[in-house]
Amino acid sequence: MGVAKLTDQNTVVPAESKYARLERERRYLLQDLPVGLARPDPHLQITDNYITGTRLRLRKVREPRTNKWTVKLTQKFAPNPRDFSRTLITNIYLNALEVETLGISDANEIRKNRYYFEFEGRKWSVDMFLGDLFGLVMAEVSFETDEELDSFPMPPFAIADVTNIELFTGGRLCELTFEDVREEIIKMKTARSSSAG
Repeated sequence: MGVAKLTDQNTVVPAESKYARLERERRYLLQDLPVGLARPDPHLQITDNYITGTRLRLRKVREPRTNKWTVKLTQKFAPNPRDFSRTLITNIYLNALEVETLGISDANEIRKNRYYFEFEGRKWSVDMFLGDLFGLVMAEVSFETDEELDSFPMPPFAIADVTNIELFTGGRLCELTFEDVREEIIKMKTARSSSAG
């Protein structure tokens, strides 16, 4: 008996998994760090490597004050491809040998500093991107219920809600530069102005 070749046609992905959890979040584009946060403030250094053609990424998180790393292989995807506010996420935490054995390349890389910020009783993650995306600043906030997510107003420190714009997902951003993102924002603004007028 031969080894079966796995394809999209003969591989089943369960609709639900006891290992995956539902993540509800909104993402916002910012001009800069919100008032009250500064670049030298405590933060985490995150490097994400997205595996081409998959829903997987290898995330390495470094705490600069201790120089300790947490590494996880993550599968994250939106069950509804038009709604990126609700994603299923599964994490596997790895040790150094496991990371080396996987041999995931540094291609499709995103580097960012993540700051934690509290605003109106909610904990926010604010990401200041580095490398090719230097200049991009985004914030995200999580919710326990669909009702909270759906009724949440845009905060005053944000310039746009980009939750459901695919361009602002990690899997797309890893292919772009800040200049690419800026050009896409200009195109979106122009398209909105044309359709409004």
